[in-house]
Amino acid sequence: MVFFPHCKINLGLKILRKREDGYHDLETVFYPVPVKDVLEIIRSEQLEFTATGLPIPGDPQTNLCLKAYLLLKKDFDQLPPVHIYLHKHIPIGAGLGGGSSDGAAMLRLLNTTFHLQLPDEKLLEYAAQLGSDCPFFILNRPCLAEGRGEKLTPIGLDLTPYSFAIVHPNVHISTAWAFSQCTPHAGGKSPHADGKSIAAVIQQPVDTWAGELVNDFESPILQQYSELKAIKEQLYSQGAIYASLTGSGSSFFGIFEKGTLSSLTFDPKYQVILLT
Repeated sequence: MVFFPHCKINLGLKILRKREDGYHDLETVFYPVPVKDVLEIIRSEQLEFTATGLPIPGDPQTNLCLKAYLLLKKDFDQLPPVHIYLHKHIPIGAGLGGGSSDGAAMLRLLNTTFHLQLPDEKLLEYAAQLGSDCPFFILNRPCLAEGRGEKLTPIGLDLTPYSFAIVHPNVHISTAWAFSQCTPHAGGKSPHADGKSIAAVIQQPVDTWAGELVNDFESPILQQYSELKAIKEQLYSQGAIYASLTGSGSSFFGIFEKGTLSSLTFDPKYQVILLT
């Protein structure tokens, strides 16, 4: 069986406070975007993992697809060995959640293929053990995310009347470093003491977001990586209604009126994905 795990963008991201467990409470909106990897499993004599497409850095044994299999294997000993084939198309280390999406898709793929009959509520629990934003890819619909990103509230947000441009500058940004550069908003007080919540702003027309829907990672990242500032400026200069960093970077996205992306141009060294 084959699945096509998709990515996400963050619409705004507020870091509210640092928790005692070392994580941060945040507020953001996850929005699904149809840029997809390809994931397939085939019964095998032993557990194997093969990756093609974009090169995946690090030890293959730490891949979330393998971790998802081993997580379920602990509770379902009847799971047979499988050969996992992953073709990477979603840019890596780009704030698009591709790895998390692959891990969540693996849970769903195993559940469907081997008739484990796990409801979404249980899959969400497993996904939260893989990573903070993995549960979103179980729900696969626009959600307000709180806590570490695992507390999800589906929202009625439809951006299909618009087109998107995603620009990946092939710069790797450490998530740990990015968090270390941000000062939480709340300081132990009201999580929205400094202004509107993202939940409130997201209900406004898209053409009002530019002044109010902010990703807290963007300011320190643009200070450290000055060349990235031009990407956001180019998105706006070429007609974006709203443009922002997604996640902790390094990708930027722009939201455009339909039919306006044909003239979009960027430095050829960047990976540019147009969703019309």
